[in-house]
Amino acid sequence: MRCGAEGETYMQNLLNPGITIPIGDGFTIYYYAIIIVFGIICATFVVGLLFKHRNIPVDWTLDLLLCILPLGIIGARTFFCLTDSSTSMADWFTKFREGGLSILGGVMGGALGVVLFCLIHKINFLRVADCLVPGVILAQGIGRWGNFANQEVYGPLITNPNLQWFPLGVFIDKVQEWHYAFFFYESMLNLILFVILFVLMWKFTKKPHGLSLSIYLFGYGLVRSIMEPLRDEQFILGSVLPVSQLIAIGMFLCGILLFVAVLYFNRRKYGSAFGAAEGEPSAILPKYYTAEQHKKMEEEKRKKLSAAVAAKSVSDEKKGDVPPETEQNAKGK
Repeated sequence: MRCGAEGETYMQNLLNPGITIPIGDGFTIYYYAIIIVFGIICATFVVGLLFKHRNIPVDWTLDLLLCILPLGIIGARTFFCLTDSSTSMADWFTKFREGGLSILGGVMGGALGVVLFCLIHKINFLRVADCLVPGVILAQGIGRWGNFANQEVYGPLITNPNLQWFPLGVFIDKVQEWHYAFFFYESMLNLILFVILFVLMWKFTKKPHGLSLSIYLFGYGLVRSIMEPLRDEQFILGSVLPVSQLIAIGMFLCGILLFVAVLYFNRRKYGSAFGAAEGEPSAILPKYYTAEQHKKMEEEKRKKLSAAVAAKSVSDEKKGDVPPETEQNAKGK
């Protein structure tokens, strides 16, 4: 065991490992941040694939990211500061690099970003959300490994030596104890949910919109509502009430209600719970285009129209082009 200043520095590096860049006194990019950014990149790639597959311009993926990312970070940090007993809103900026982000807060902030995106592009919220949530749950599954790097979000103490192995448990250096690796369990469940949602969005293209979103709310809400009370007490947000657990239960119930609602209203409107009894049953229509694509389409339309008018003029001229001599001969006869 290290002690004194050396031991304090060792423990700090252990709990917040990263890559130190030799700028000034040294600027550390923590592995937690690197993992989170990697998750965001993977999510963006998945959303881009689904946008293309479901007739939404891939270029809009960047617009969606620019709407979601700032509001998601603000929501994640604000929710943590409001619900963590050891942090206040005054610490929002001053202690930002010391950690403190809530996934649930990020989801709520990101949802506002989706609303903003849909207002800008005039597109159905549920259609966009269905493409987004597979990427979100993938990012959440990857991001949980940031908790492994920081040695946090673990469960009760493991006293049985036969169970003290990874990934069932994780050794926490700060307390020199083995605890259940809840971050790993949640990560695996999130990745399973990602596979289900991605396959659903890729294979099932019938109406109604909102199915993927409802399954995400149900699945993630169920996982969090079960895992939350089993965590170590220091990782349960809410000093009086278990706020995160209550929100997770709310997500679970909203998922059920949304699933029933979208099927009910689709049946009333189209005569079938899935698809449509008559007419177009597809959820990937209408096809959306960027402003540049609209401009090119208008130009091509004008060119085709001009060509058609020119061709008609030539045809009319040929039909009415009778030689003068022929006309005089016809009159003399």
